[in-house]
Amino acid sequence: MKIAIVNDMPMAVEALRRALAFEPAHEVVWVAGNGAEAVQRCAEYTPDLILMDLIMPVMDGVEATRRIMAETPCAIVIVTVDRQQNVHRVFEAMGHGALDVVDTPALGAGKPQEAAAPLLRKIMNIGWLMGDGGNRERAAPSPLRGSASRQQLIAIGSSAGGPAALEVLLKGLPRDFPAAVVLVQHVDQVFAAGMAEWLSSASGLNVRLAQEGEPPQPGTVLLAGTNHHIRLLKNGTLAYTAEPVNEIYRPSIDVFFESVALYWSGDAVGVLLTGMGRDGAQGLKLMRQQGYLTIAQDQPSSAVYGMPKAAAAIDAAVEIRPLDKIAPRLLEIFSK
Repeated sequence: MKIAIVNDMPMAVEALRRALAFEPAHEVVWVAGNGAEAVQRCAEYTPDLILMDLIMPVMDGVEATRRIMAETPCAIVIVTVDRQQNVHRVFEAMGHGALDVVDTPALGAGKPQEAAAPLLRKIMNIGWLMGDGGNRERAAPSPLRGSASRQQLIAIGSSAGGPAALEVLLKGLPRDFPAAVVLVQHVDQVFAAGMAEWLSSASGLNVRLAQEGEPPQPGTVLLAGTNHHIRLLKNGTLAYTAEPVNEIYRPSIDVFFESVALYWSGDAVGVLLTGMGRDGAQGLKLMRQQGYLTIAQDQPSSAVYGMPKAAAAIDAAVEIRPLDKIAPRLLEIFSK
């Protein structure tokens, strides 16, 4: 993979170079010391992947991500030395299309190859996404319904560009919205709690991490909070599971949507938002086959038109809507 580094700290650049050197297939094609230089260099030569710092002079990583994704889009991973202090910037950058975030590898002590492993694992995953490595057909499950209760659920999946899209969607829902909401966003578990807090503050809704064994409930927005998949069980509660272990997307939107198609006994809507790859498309189709309304975000409003495009291509979405029209549609449905 051809990789660019955007960072104004020579020690951080060297740490990233050394980490990438553990995988001979990776090549550093250019290095930029600030966001403005990165925008220019990316226009001259667009790499497969950019490792983007957040805090830099001239132009920070958030604005550089926005400009690059608008002008010469490519995969971007945010690399930061202090994720806790930068949590809001991280989600802002992800809202503009950054795919993931990882700590700057600390190669000065201990075992350097182990320190490089988290970064290399994320790069490997992105390589799978870019190559459609997760494009696997799934068999439709047999519906096993519980009681005929009319509980209401909105199942939402998102990836690159998801944080900003979720903020817009959730802001459009009132505090007394009658349906339960469960979110599956591709984000590392170390950032999940910060994302829930950020979404809660930004939207005014009660957003928190989903806990093992609890059911979806009205008045609460539950966010998948670990690197394991989240699924709905036959008894109506949520559970985390490592299976399927070979699923490249973690947590997988397909896994959750499929469990909703299999076990949810009330009314439900599946919503697939912006993101790279195909995760969620097959699960959304299974929800549609079970008679649920399914909605995919449209291309003009998507930061990355990958997952919604995949859903549209297999006729998984009953409706394709601009982002700002999805919340009003949900209000229309669940106010009846």
